[in-house]
Amino acid sequence: MAEPGDPKAPQGDDHDHDAEVGFVSSASLSGRRTAGVDRDLFEEPEPAYDPFKASEPTPLRQVRTEGGGAKAVRARRNQEATPEPTPIHAPSSLYAVYVLILLAVPTLGAAALVALLAVWKRRVPEDDFAASHFVYQQRTVWAAAIGAVGGALLIIVNVGVFILFVAALWTLARGAYGVMKLRAGQRIPHPMAWLF
Repeated sequence: MAEPGDPKAPQGDDHDHDAEVGFVSSASLSGRRTAGVDRDLFEEPEPAYDPFKASEPTPLRQVRTEGGGAKAVRARRNQEATPEPTPIHAPSSLYAVYVLILLAVPTLGAAALVALLAVWKRRVPEDDFAASHFVYQQRTVWAAAIGAVGGALLIIVNVGVFILFVAALWTLARGAYGVMKLRAGQRIPHPMAWLF
């Protein structure tokens, strides 16, 4: 193929043969419009309508000048600010007990004893959010302690190792679930349940 400006090329031929077969030519690189190339393919398409994207609310004065009725109602709805959910600040004691629950297995139960002391004979908080986590933590620590003692006693008959393993997994799973719910600012839906 002859390049534009090549002395062997026929004069007056502005047709870019390389562009027809999909190659980049010097004409297309220099920005000259070439025949046979559809420029519409390279233009960015108009963005599609996104119903979840917040749009700019229309000022109420503009709506009144355009007309009332449904437009005015829509404009007022757009202008009403939806209250953002206020983050629930959990007491640091809830985080501390969850950390002790998660450290119960690596510390071979030493952290679980501290967690047991932290929840033993304490009053349930009055706040519904904190109360659900507190009851959940209390049941987790007590059940883990009972499972550890039972597993240690039954280790003689070779069942205790299995019980200790299941109790360790159960404790870690409940601790991780509680931390996730606490960080999300959600209460535990069923704090008295044995699973989640």
